Amino acid sequence: MAKSSYPFDSQATTESQYSRLFRELQDSGVVGSADGPDLKVTADGSGMKVFVQPGFAIIRGHAFFSTAAESLNIAAADSAERRDRIVLRLDPAANRIDLAVLKGVPGGDAIGATQTDTDIFELSLGLVRVSPGSTNISANAVIDGRRYCGSRIGTWTTNTRPTTPRVSQLGFNRTAKAWEYWDGTNWTDLAPTVTWSNISGRPATFAPAPHSHAWDEIAEKPGTFPPAGHAHDWNSVTGKPGSYPPSSHSHSWASITGKPGTFPPSGHSHSSYLQAGDTIAWANGSKQPHSRGVSGSGTYYAVWVRGDGGFCRNTSSIRFKENVRDYEIVPDDVLALRPVVYDRKPEDGQPGQKNEVGLIAEEVEKTLPWVVNYLDGEVDGLRYDLLGVALLSVVQDQEQRIKELEARMKGTPRDD
Repeated sequence: MAKSSYPFDSQATTESQYSRLFRELQDSGVVGSADGPDLKVTADGSGMKVFVQPGFAIIRGHAFFSTAAESLNIAAADSAERRDRIVLRLDPAANRIDLAVLKGVPGGDAIGATQTDTDIFELSLGLVRVSPGSTNISANAVIDGRRYCGSRIGTWTTNTRPTTPRVSQLGFNRTAKAWEYWDGTNWTDLAPTVTWSNISGRPATFAPAPHSHAWDEIAEKPGTFPPAGHAHDWNSVTGKPGSYPPSSHSHSWASITGKPGTFPPSGHSHSSYLQAGDTIAWANGSKQPHSRGVSGSGTYYAVWVRGDGGFCRNTSSIRFKENVRDYEIVPDDVLALRPVVYDRKPEDGQPGQKNEVGLIAEEVEKTLPWVVNYLDGEVDGLRYDLLGVALLSVVQDQEQRIKELEARMKGTPRDD
């Protein structure tokens, strides 16, 4: 096993030996105040470039010193955002430390800095966000990433902690605002905040010691106190009433005395759909369809039935109308109607009427919606009395066609 010791008088010490010795005395990093201007990466939006401010740094025992701001060009933007890393690169073979840009992967993470023990060593100074289509680098596109050196009690952020710390290395974390040290595996808080939840071995409950409180020391005491359970003799109760109204109760029908034998009906009404046998039978004519004629002392009217079951005359006199104008009806809409024969559905256990002839309201609604009646927002019935009005357009159209045909048969030229 080779042994070596250095440095001694009249003894050559290599670069690698000196670097190994010096890095144990000082970490690689920027020399200066934390968050100061030393070697800080900046941008001003003047183009695809950034600037590294003057400063001093120590990299693996080697020194870098710059006295003026250095400009670095950033490659043109890609179709996806990328992050370029700005580094100080130590190249022992070239005996130089230079500034360099590590172009990131579009849509991916930034390329990490190379840090070998004897070859290339890169110290990261910051990241640059390069957005798609951008033609300049703005100030807020630069993310500071400097790691500082100083005394062996260092200072850093969570992102810039020493990458190869020694056990017990101590420093102040400016992100967490706490002192921390390396325990060989993790960075550990030197003085963790003690809260009740992280105290180990604490008891679950605490029995109070004997003590007393003055009345004025008791908080949230009630303003009044309900009396404890107790009883009073009847004679000791004052202000009691002379009589007592009965409390709410009920009686069976058999226990009620003096009830009447019959009960006249109170005022009431019926819904718009009256069943067979109700008074509607007198109104629809089923009680006397053949026993009476039009002649007589009374006058007969066509009626409408309102939605609440009430009746009203179906009047047509101009005395009851205003804003009268022509209403055009398309004959084809009337001719599209389909007469059908159908059976009524049974209701309340009674069979429905068979072989009724009429129309289907939903079919009529497609061409003549003004003939359809609605109930509760649904199609319900038809105004069959209006079908005669609709048929007038068909008759008038056919009459016009007949006249034109007759004129052609006679050889009479048409008016148009």
